[in-house]
Amino acid sequence: MDTSRRFDKEEGGCPSIQCEANRDVLCHSCAEGVVTAAHRVSLRAVEPCLFGKGGVCCRNCNMGPCQIIEGVDTMKGVCGATAATVAARNFCRMVAGGSSAHMDHGRGAALAFLATARGETPYEIKDTIKLRNMALILGIDPAEKDNRDLAIEVGTKLLGEFGQQEGTLAFMKRAPKARQELWSQLGILPRGIDREVVEIMHRTHIGVDQEHKSLLFQAVRCALADGWGASMIATELSDIMFGTPVSVRSKVNIGILKNDEVNITVHGHEPVLAEALAMASNDPEIVKASKKVKAKGINLAGVCCTGNEILMRRGIPIAGSFIQQEVVLATGAIEAMVVDVQCIMQGLSPVADNFHTELITTSDKARIPGATHIQFDEHRALEVAREIIMRAINRYPERGKHFIPVHQMDLVAGFSHENIDYTLGGHFRASYKPLNDNIINGRIRGVAAIVGCDNYRVLEEVHIELAKELIANDILVLATGCAATGMGRAGLLSPEALNLAGDGLKEVLETVGCPPVLHMGSCVDNSRILIAATEMVNTGGLGTDISDLPVAGCAPQWMSEKAISIGQYFVSSGTYVVFGPGFPTTGSKVVTDYCFKEMENLYGGMWDMADTSDDFANKMIDKINQKRQDLGLDKKKERVLFDMAMRRELEATALLDVGCHGPEG
Repeated sequence: MDTSRRFDKEEGGCPSIQCEANRDVLCHSCAEGVVTAAHRVSLRAVEPCLFGKGGVCCRNCNMGPCQIIEGVDTMKGVCGATAATVAARNFCRMVAGGSSAHMDHGRGAALAFLATARGETPYEIKDTIKLRNMALILGIDPAEKDNRDLAIEVGTKLLGEFGQQEGTLAFMKRAPKARQELWSQLGILPRGIDREVVEIMHRTHIGVDQEHKSLLFQAVRCALADGWGASMIATELSDIMFGTPVSVRSKVNIGILKNDEVNITVHGHEPVLAEALAMASNDPEIVKASKKVKAKGINLAGVCCTGNEILMRRGIPIAGSFIQQEVVLATGAIEAMVVDVQCIMQGLSPVADNFHTELITTSDKARIPGATHIQFDEHRALEVAREIIMRAINRYPERGKHFIPVHQMDLVAGFSHENIDYTLGGHFRASYKPLNDNIINGRIRGVAAIVGCDNYRVLEEVHIELAKELIANDILVLATGCAATGMGRAGLLSPEALNLAGDGLKEVLETVGCPPVLHMGSCVDNSRILIAATEMVNTGGLGTDISDLPVAGCAPQWMSEKAISIGQYFVSSGTYVVFGPGFPTTGSKVVTDYCFKEMENLYGGMWDMADTSDDFANKMIDKINQKRQDLGLDKKKERVLFDMAMRRELEATALLDVGCHGPEG
């Protein structure tokens, strides 16, 4: 099978080739002999195993692997395991795998935060207001404590939750009261972060838990320990260390690479490495060294979710998403690609070998054959960052034939849940009330989240077409991860995209000055969406729980186990979540029905599945309309004429509020 050919300009069949920038690179003579995932997918003769795809292939012991067919006695496992048991076990292990990635990320953030609080790193505590707010949430009195001591106390408390064995996680108390009561009643409050993963791995071992509902019960508890635990810890501590994101203009797509600068791309998920590189790249000695090799400076660019992290906080442009990582290297214009953990393709190494590019791994958890390894340590962050950048500078004179496409797009990012609050009301009236009010009056129909990976096996750019359909129907879209990057390439993260929005949504967003798709960060930052949904509930007028809100979520091109964990913690928090392509339990109708139907009775949220952008849009809009109907928002309200008694009552209520909360709220 010849994998060395270039793609033809007219060729389709893969989302990497459908993207114009990617197509231009892979069709250019510079990419001759380069093999990427686009080649591997388009030339792969074997389709995915139907048993594995449906979650009914069991290899948890050495009597198998066993392929199971539901309802056929002769097609159970050797041990007698049914399709429901096997599908539930495999689903649980996906949740455990995805959760553990976020949990290890969160632990790393907590350790770096503590080291920073003790003065052992070059980082600093940038957002002291958020530090003090976090202390209050954790039950720590910040009064009369300096920022250093308070940060140590906050970091120690949150780090302790990873090994905690009893009790529950502090951030669970940030959810709406009704949601907390439901979790408590069902007995699914996580007891500790790491404990829930270990219990899943035990339950799914041969001969332990064999009842699908019991297994999925633990998947819920583990996913909650991810979303309301580890992921939220990672996001909040990163914000305190590196700054809570605010609206920032930047650019996205491969065209942000520079012909006359040293191009360094940082790829992965953990912001400590990217922050150090950003700090070091502005060092006068580094700039001077780049000029010695006839470069104009250092061009740092992001790939995948590390790109989203430094985009949100520093406005550093993103060169590409998950499916673009090899294509970025195939330009021949990268001096060094620096990677940490998660979503990093092994195929990067042979692509880099075609050029002068050095692939540098920085975590002992993520080694790649053929790459240079330079271990990153936050205690020596700037020293390691300078070493990496100097290696890239020394590569610049070796750059040969290369091709940088023209394609790049303006975007606005930085929509943390705090910045949404500020955008809607400013410093003195920061509130989600304008959002709730406009959902109630019908200008905005509801809110949808489009999150997750992009995927070489999806032929349609579902993220983009779905987002266009949703905003045209007056639905505000929140985006994270590679889904956000893809929508950015299509111009949907720019205020100019309001021309594609429905009249009601357009009117509101033009008033507050933001695009119709809000970039909320990396995949670990989906915890920001949980807090935003809670703020909508607490603001009032849209029910008492997240499950009451006219909202829906989706991951239309999911690829990673992390996406399954994210989807499950949203379902468990009361949200309708649609996934595609496929769903990992379809080999068992029993388990799929439980996820797609029975979970709604338990949690108020449920899973669903769709294929095309139209399917996703129809299901999500129908669910949002149903939630509006349940809230009575589909009925035209009679105009109320206030008499003097009613006006006096309003004035008295307003005075009471000021008395209770003070002039600062």
